[in-house]
Amino acid sequence: MLAETDIARLAGELDAAERSRTQIPLISGRFPDADMGDAYRIQDRWVSLKEAAGRRRIGWKIGLTSRAMQAALQIDTPDSGILFDDMAFQDGDAVPEDRFIQPRIEAEIAFVLKAPLKGATVGITDVLNATDYILPALEILDTRVQRKDPETGQMRNVIDTIADNAANAGIVTGGRPMRPLDMDMRWIGACVSRNGVVEETGLGAGVLNHPAMGIVWLVRRLDTLGMGLQAGEVVLSGSFIRPVETAHGDTITADFGAAGTVSIYFR
Repeated sequence: MLAETDIARLAGELDAAERSRTQIPLISGRFPDADMGDAYRIQDRWVSLKEAAGRRRIGWKIGLTSRAMQAALQIDTPDSGILFDDMAFQDGDAVPEDRFIQPRIEAEIAFVLKAPLKGATVGITDVLNATDYILPALEILDTRVQRKDPETGQMRNVIDTIADNAANAGIVTGGRPMRPLDMDMRWIGACVSRNGVVEETGLGAGVLNHPAMGIVWLVRRLDTLGMGLQAGEVVLSGSFIRPVETAHGDTITADFGAAGTVSIYFR
């Protein structure tokens, strides 16, 4: 277990990295004995710094929900992070060129809750009943921690990702809001293009076999901490594509078929 002084120092480094648009060395490289509990402690401390600066929580993101992404990081569980008010973008918005470090895009389904969710036995039906509506979303990922150590070649792992607030940086919503039972979410698909060229495609079933299962996982994890989800919160349920790299001048568009499209432009 990392000392509280290390937790505080690393949270401060991440906070400064986000503000200065620079990356810090791998946490996993500097603290090889750190575990997921330590990583969430760093994340929690950083979240407290954000709140102290006036940022307001609006929900959660769930990551590492696909088998491919879990295998890449050699884990068998998703992770989660906090969404803040200044992370929200509208469909078609332009992202300022000095906003992010190395932004990437994922496509997923956003759940907007109308009722709280809490408990160790919450299941998929409970999630659907507590959801007001779902809508297409893009998640903007960013990396305040290096992806690869330039000297050792070590790659970032799940400890670095969790500490880095699950690498989340933005949420873009658009398309057509839908009631959660209006269609089979397992078969909601997305074709994601960059500047008109399709880069990735995927189905909702790629998220733990059903996007709502990501919410189930999150609620059960939070229950171990005496916490839960609140009415009005937005939850990104997990991506069903691999991350798409972006550069200045790129327009990313996700076509969710009958659910509509959502796009974002990077200046």
